[in-house]
Amino acid sequence: MSAPRSALAPFLAACLGIFSYSIMDALMKYLSLQSGAYSVVLWRSVAGVALTGVIFIAQRNRWPGRAAMRLHIMRGTAAGLSVLLFFWGLVHVPIAQAVALTFLAPLIALFLAGLVLGEAIGRSAVAGSVIASAGVLVIAWGQRGGGGSALMWLGSGAIVLASVLYAASLILLRQQAQRASPLEVTLFTSAVIGALLLIGAPWLAVWPRLAQLPWIVLAAVLGSIAAFALAWAYARAEAQLLSMVEYTAFIWAAILGYLVFSERVSMFTVAGAVLIILGCLVAVRGSAGRTSPAEVTA
Repeated sequence: MSAPRSALAPFLAACLGIFSYSIMDALMKYLSLQSGAYSVVLWRSVAGVALTGVIFIAQRNRWPGRAAMRLHIMRGTAAGLSVLLFFWGLVHVPIAQAVALTFLAPLIALFLAGLVLGEAIGRSAVAGSVIASAGVLVIAWGQRGGGGSALMWLGSGAIVLASVLYAASLILLRQQAQRASPLEVTLFTSAVIGALLLIGAPWLAVWPRLAQLPWIVLAAVLGSIAAFALAWAYARAEAQLLSMVEYTAFIWAAILGYLVFSERVSMFTVAGAVLIILGCLVAVRGSAGRTSPAEVTA
């Protein structure tokens, strides 16, 4: 049976996904400082495939068809490059600053949703995006005098490029989630990322230390929870609404950056965060009561 779904449940699921990703980001930065981003992303992907693969096989799920597999490969490639660039940049950039730079992704996704998916760009989504963008500008203004090493500038550039690729992956996720279950999306995205990284593993990867294994598994669990929650959400609500949820990641990044890495948060950051939250609320309020155009099998 097919039935329309409220936008609230997908929005909350997306919030859970971003929260899980935020914790994973802090953990991945910690591990990347020790072993490098390439190795950490590779072994996290391998662990993710092992965890979700066991469930996929136990449930006797069917192998995805050609159309679904094509989307898995496309999104896995975009997401893999995005993740690798992001975590490499995260090693050289404070978490809050890195996440602020990724806020380009929801803005790009907002308009890609209209161009690629044919979604109507609602006024509330545009208004929320503008308000949230103002918050990002406030944060950037507060950090303008901090200077920075060459590696920090390179890291920032890598994160900006990662945000563009992530925006594309959000649009592909919307299409992917309408053809496959959240478990399938999670498994095959990790599998594609892992397969791509294994190509360069003999030259670029290092084996994880024994003490790192529990943390790598935890990162894989958090990443799988986040991917599952976002895939479930994107199957039930429009990309332009859910992309706004990305902004909440800054709040968690600021908190985790301070607690784990002693990265201080300025008043500019606080003011920007307030604007970001306001932008999300504007977008969600305008979309309240709207239903996804896609039909979801109950």
